[in-house]
Amino acid sequence: MAMLTLFRVPETGGWVEVGMIRGPIMADSPVSINLPVASNAAPAGPSAQEQKQMEQAYAQMKRKMAMEEIGRKIKHKIMVLSGKGGVGKSTVSTGLALSLAQQGFTVGILDIDITGPNVPKMMGLDGRRLHVENGRIHPAQGHLGVKVISMAFLLEDEDTPVVWRGPIKLGAIQQFIGDVEWGELDYLVIDFPPGTSDEPLTVAQSLPDIDGMVIVTTPQQVALLDSRKSITFSESLKVPVLGVVENMSGFTVNGTAAPGTEVSIAAPGGKTLTTTADDGGKFSVTLDIFKEGGGKETAQEFGVPFLGALPFDPGFVRGGDDGVHRIVSEPEGASAVAFAKVVEAIQEQLSDGADGGLEII
Repeated sequence: MAMLTLFRVPETGGWVEVGMIRGPIMADSPVSINLPVASNAAPAGPSAQEQKQMEQAYAQMKRKMAMEEIGRKIKHKIMVLSGKGGVGKSTVSTGLALSLAQQGFTVGILDIDITGPNVPKMMGLDGRRLHVENGRIHPAQGHLGVKVISMAFLLEDEDTPVVWRGPIKLGAIQQFIGDVEWGELDYLVIDFPPGTSDEPLTVAQSLPDIDGMVIVTTPQQVALLDSRKSITFSESLKVPVLGVVENMSGFTVNGTAAPGTEVSIAAPGGKTLTTTADDGGKFSVTLDIFKEGGGKETAQEFGVPFLGALPFDPGFVRGGDDGVHRIVSEPEGASAVAFAKVVEAIQEQLSDGADGGLEII
């Protein structure tokens, strides 16, 4: 009869199955075990394959325990997703983290985009390497003390592609969660690649007590179609949707003219917008480059909160390239104010005590 080989884990005193062997059976016992047999020969040790299985089981057990401990040390864990690429999801992730840090919270960003990690560049951490001590990975620190973990820190050359099949990629994600010394955090913002695939599923199964998802979209229908998929995907993960953020919602043109002068501006779609300069000679007009209101309508359709709209701000392009986020360069600017409103809406959702997350398996 085939029999279980068990390995005791020192930290827990528990047992882990590591293989199958053959040996004597105890009569009328539901569990078969091997009993030592007196012999002049030295006891045979585990085979190389069995040793490898034991080491893998032990490492997996330690990582699971570490992930549970990390889950307890981090108060709030927020997943940031988009069904489609190019909607500014990483810009939103970094903006949320920095806006929270501005309020005095301890914040971390976990960049789960293995094949296209952009967060370090946006946080001014280009070329940085991670510090490893006693087998634990220590995050790099960006603007306002925000801690950052990303695949970009592990690449010798930023032009090197990461060509990994699913199991290797998912193993790396579990290491980013379980082997990182995050310390005590108020918020962990998790930035995902576009789409609804293995990465969010792995995180939801590995990191306990996820507070919820923030879905990022732009106003046009093509982006909204994929955002709807993200909302439906959250239901399958049993992770609540904290709300929808409409990015690139409008571009505001500011100018000056003689006080009381009527100003006309050509807008998208052949429209003409008019405004009047105030007593100081200043005027502003918002152009809806990618339409408007699509994110809010989608949120209402699916019965999830609308967290707010973020402006189309060319400063994010310069800031992303220079490694100085718009919130850092202009903490009182319109974009920083818009992010603060989105953060406030998220905090309201968190205060409602939404529960979520899958059991760690």
